[in-house]
Amino acid sequence: MNDLVNISLPTAGGYALLGYCVVFFGLILLMVVIMIMSKIMARKTAAPAAQSAPVAAAPAAPAEVKKAPGTAGEFKLYNTDPRDAAMVMAIVADSLGKPINELRFISIREVKEDEV
Repeated sequence: MNDLVNISLPTAGGYALLGYCVVFFGLILLMVVIMIMSKIMARKTAAPAAQSAPVAAAPAAPAEVKKAPGTAGEFKLYNTDPRDAAMVMAIVADSLGKPINELRFISIREVKEDEV
């Protein structure tokens, strides 16, 4: 009978090797399943694109860039970093309790202490 507390070095090595083989077999099996699923999904997404290809082949007129719903247009920055301007806009929107897309900023300018 094998004593599992006092195990010999070759037996421990065999158990370790068996454990590694089981883990790698599971990883390889998982890799195969993922590859099969990706091929199936690629085939499903390629089929609708092939059907709509004749419609998309027509030359499209240059589209006008549309703004996101709720944007209030462009604003000017004067001596201000865009990151700082974004923080100012977020602070104003938070203090007013309104979403930032409902506010309209015309310009943001940094005021130095000696200009006040």
